[in-house]
Amino acid sequence: MPNNSVEITTICPDVENSKFIIQSLSSNGSKSNDNTKGLPADDIITPTLPRIKILGTGGTIAAKGSSGTQTAGYHVDLTIQELLDAIPDISNVCDIEYEQLCNVDSKDIDESILYKIYKAVSESLQGFDGIVIIHGTDTLSETAFFIESTIDTGDVPIVFVGSMRPSTSISADGPMNLYQAICIAASPKSRGRSVLVSLNDQISAGYYITKTNANSLDSFNVRQGYLGNFVNNEIHYYYPPVKPQGCHRFKLKIDLSQPNQTFSFPKVCILYSHQSFPTSLLDMVEKSYDGIIIATMGAGSLPDAANNKALKMNIPVIYSKRSRDGMIPISNLPKTADGTFGNIISSGYLNPEKSRILLQLCLFGNYTISEIRQVFGGVYGG
Repeated sequence: MPNNSVEITTICPDVENSKFIIQSLSSNGSKSNDNTKGLPADDIITPTLPRIKILGTGGTIAAKGSSGTQTAGYHVDLTIQELLDAIPDISNVCDIEYEQLCNVDSKDIDESILYKIYKAVSESLQGFDGIVIIHGTDTLSETAFFIESTIDTGDVPIVFVGSMRPSTSISADGPMNLYQAICIAASPKSRGRSVLVSLNDQISAGYYITKTNANSLDSFNVRQGYLGNFVNNEIHYYYPPVKPQGCHRFKLKIDLSQPNQTFSFPKVCILYSHQSFPTSLLDMVEKSYDGIIIATMGAGSLPDAANNKALKMNIPVIYSKRSRDGMIPISNLPKTADGTFGNIISSGYLNPEKSRILLQLCLFGNYTISEIRQVFGGVYGG
């Protein structure tokens, strides 16, 4: 139900000072000191509200549980309209249009759904001032990374939002998260910042952000990509508008006008390293996949046998990390006898799942090993 008891202030509450007024010219050609007296009503122009497009894909934010204390085992079934009914009236902030692309748990986001999101964002960029994407938190960072890597958003902010508690939970975080995401997308301060993530009062860059806690509301708390906060209807950015350093943008060359269009990426597998890591896993994957991501121990550590096998593989092998933070220095990669790295590439600061998407995009574009190494060099890998 709409919450009409909460007082909402606009991003720019000083309506009088925010009006645009066409000033008449005096007989000598100069502007009249009196801005409004004697002007027809049509000459006084108030600014139009930002137009925001909301794309719904589901997730916990659109889920219901059987009780107010259930925070696991719930089911996704709320539509965008039902989610909007749960937040205060925002008609004084922006004009909204929405499209329900799907309604699934984010674990079920696959290439067909990624294409729907990609297509919807591409088609909405020219007609809207901001786009909000409702998404489950489990794979939100992967979709955000994919959109950042494949679409030049220009000045239009793309704001991803989700929640950690279902809509039926006590102190559900979804309504506030969604309200904040819409305000962030509508704010002029967000223009030129590309893909953003809004959760738990925090504004982050979608390129580097990742989920760091499986249960807590503070689930996207990382070093890279923390841009600002939303406090008491105020948007606080710590830096001027900027897009991610080293982000390589891929042109998918897909005709969006064609019905039933989709894309299928090359197969890339992620292996998680551990003590007694078996090299037989590398043999198994090499036969069936186009590339491998290894979540290495530490900053690129693998047993010697695994390193030696990786150096001989004929497909790209990306060394990423198990650790939440940090990076893989190129100097930690194993080398052949002649001092080369073979097909092994450092992921830099990217975690395994984002490294997988980046490698898939490179392989989709038929990049050579040298070109793939250069792309990962943008995130201080290579």
